Parts: sequence; structure tokens; C-alpha cells
Amino acid sequence: MSAEPITTGSEEPATGGQHVAIITGLSGGGKTAASKLFEDIGYTVVDNVPSELLRELAELVANDPERYRRVALVLDVRSGDAPMALGAALGALHGRDIRPQIFFLEASDQALIRRFSETRHRHPLETGRGVAHAIEQERRQLEDVRGMAQVIIDTSDLSQRQLRERITGALETAHEPDQVTLQVISFGFKHGVPLEADLVFDVRFMENPFYVPELRSLDGRDEPVREFVLQQPVTERFLGFLHDFFEFAIPAYQGEGKSRVTIAIGCTGGVHRSVAISDAVAEDLRRQGHGPVRVWHRELERT
Repeated sequence: MSAEPITTGSEEPATGGQHVAIITGLSGGGKTAASKLFEDIGYTVVDNVPSELLRELAELVANDPERYRRVALVLDVRSGDAPMALGAALGALHGRDIRPQIFFLEASDQALIRRFSETRHRHPLETGRGVAHAIEQERRQLEDVRGMAQVIIDTSDLSQRQLRERITGALETAHEPDQVTLQVISFGFKHGVPLEADLVFDVRFMENPFYVPELRSLDGRDEPVREFVLQQPVTERFLGFLHDFFEFAIPAYQGEGKSRVTIAIGCTGGVHRSVAISDAVAEDLRRQGHGPVRVWHRELERT
């Protein structure tokens, strides 16, 4: 993540009542920055709690909900066995009727290697075979942990401000325990597919507004571009296919216990077609009522 001044504030997540966040993810993925952001918005942050103490900590949090109304726990491979530590944390908290929200932070191999090179920090799994090998090992170790996360954030190109917006945006979404949290990301293929995507759809087969002079400087949120994209017959047919697919697939994901589905929709630059389609898909998903829906236009954030 690029360094950028941020303003601290008193944002209050609209989750209601007591809220516990678990911050986990890859080493170098931004957990330190995320924990600082949680502190800035009023959370008590506890970093790298030994798994043996998690039950005592959960009891402390549960018994004093006013004092520990907002708590963030940082868990990662430093605990020795991250999946076991997370399982212990979830068991301890669920046993006291507290359902934490899990944030998993990651980045591309290239970004992680660059960060370790710049900071000269040692990767916790480094064994003399290089940082790239350590990153590969860590990805494998945390695969199950990633699968349990409600929020996955790729920090490869995020500034501090953008990371803050992603975190607070996720906290603002309240949902029932049995609902699926849905995230729709618009992106440009020339900038790479989002790491956090579960499903990727390519809309480059649609006519491109970029080649219409009066539309080129606009983006997919502007009404002229939306009309240009959404009124194409091929778009109407595509959106119909997606409606039927999600109506079938999301309950199936839910039945398998999946709490989060990230849908990525890409065009060439990520400014026109993918943005308009992502907003249309999000509107349809909200109408279907499967769960809370968030939208992130990745390339518009770049600009």
C-alpha cells in the first residue's frame, strides 16, 4: 500500500451492539495498517494472542460488553498454527454468542516481495529458500482461513485511504448470521484480475463506450454510459443469464456454509462497461435479497 495521510474520525459501524473483528491474512498484506485503522475508529486491538489465552480473552470480552464494545483480534502464522488459532477463537467467541467478522488481507506475490525488500523485514516462514517460497508456503497454510473470511481485501495497490474505505464500508453492512455477504468488483483486465474474486465475468464482448468520443471521458456511473451499455441487446441477454445463475448459485453457496461471495466483472480498462454492469448486477442482487451487497469500482479508485 502506498503511504498517504489519513484523517482519523469516530466512524461507528452500523452492526449494532458488540462487534468483534478478526484481522488475519498474509504477512506483509497490510494487517498492521488495518489494525491501526481499527484503533482509529474506536476498536480495542489485541495483536497476536496466543491460542491458549483466547478462551480467557473471549470470556473477558463477553462479560464486559460495554467496555469491549468494539474489539479487533489480529491472528496470523506467528501463532504457529493459524487455522487452529482461528478455530479456537471462533469456538471461544461463538460459545459466548459472539459472531466475529473475519477480515483477510492479502496481496500479489510481486507486491509482497517488494514490501519485504523495502522494509527489510524477515518473513516469519523464511527458512533460507527465499521470500517467494515463504509466501507460497503461507498461502497454502492460510487457505482454509481465507475460506472462512467474510471480507477479503487485496491491498496490492491500495492507499491507506482506500484501505480505510474498504474496511469501514464492510463494517457498515449488518447481516444475519445465515446470510451471504456479496461483493461486486468492477475491474480492468489490463490491470489484472482481483485476487479476492470467487467468480469472474468478462464483459469485453459488449460494444465499448470508449470509442464513442462524447462518452470516452465519462465512466459507467454516468447515465449516458449506463444507457449505452445497458440498452445493448447482448447486455440484456447477459444480465438475464446472470440473474438466473445467481438465483441458483448463491443459495447453493449458502447451503455449503459459504458466508461471502465476491463477484468480479471486468472489461478492458475497468471504467465503462464493467462499472455499468457491476452496478446493474448489484441492483438485481439486492432485489433477490440473498444478503447485503457491496460494490467496489477498483479502477475508478485508481483515478
